[in-house]
Amino acid sequence: MLRTFGSILSTAVLVAALGFASPVLRADPATPEQVVQTIADSLDKAVDGHQAELRGDREKLIDVIDDIFLPHFDIDYASILVLGQNARSATPEQRSRFAKAFYKSIAHRYGEGLLNYTRGRVRVLPFKGDLNDKRTIVRTQVVLDDGKLLAVDYAFRKTREGDWKAYDVIIEGISYITNYRNQVTAEIAKTSLDALTQRLETQGEKALESMEATQKGN
Repeated sequence: MLRTFGSILSTAVLVAALGFASPVLRADPATPEQVVQTIADSLDKAVDGHQAELRGDREKLIDVIDDIFLPHFDIDYASILVLGQNARSATPEQRSRFAKAFYKSIAHRYGEGLLNYTRGRVRVLPFKGDLNDKRTIVRTQVVLDDGKLLAVDYAFRKTREGDWKAYDVIIEGISYITNYRNQVTAEIAKTSLDALTQRLETQGEKALESMEATQKGN
């Protein structure tokens, strides 16, 4: 399940997860549905037809991920949710350092999955219901290689600045936040937040792989 979650997250995110092109200037802030559509359109332009170039230049691939996802993803809020109760005892500096290390690790861990992205793979479904500033869900379908459809939902919240930002990706009912919170909580219990952050900074995606393997073993 973790392997499936990770491979789909690479297409969907980081999830969520778990960056996004620079937002288009509008009279009013873009709605969550418009943000997700912008993501899908930006992936079409940035990745489709450029797979070979990006495969040979890892740093450029990460730059593409940052450009497409980061402006629309609330990594600080997401990292607090991933830390769970550990966020309460962490200093602002510790939370900020963890957020950067975790995001970078996610980007490297799932970045190459974007190389399998092809035009039209993400279908943004019509939004239903009312916008909720604390949690609004945008539903999409990801077209897999065999033609099957996978449900991928994005959770958004409205920032103090009035912009909508994603903070979670839910794949077939499995939350990116919940998935990694369990792993992070176990790692911090064994060592410490600072030790985990340092592992993420120095080992990056290998640290995530180790965490996933440990949880799968348990």
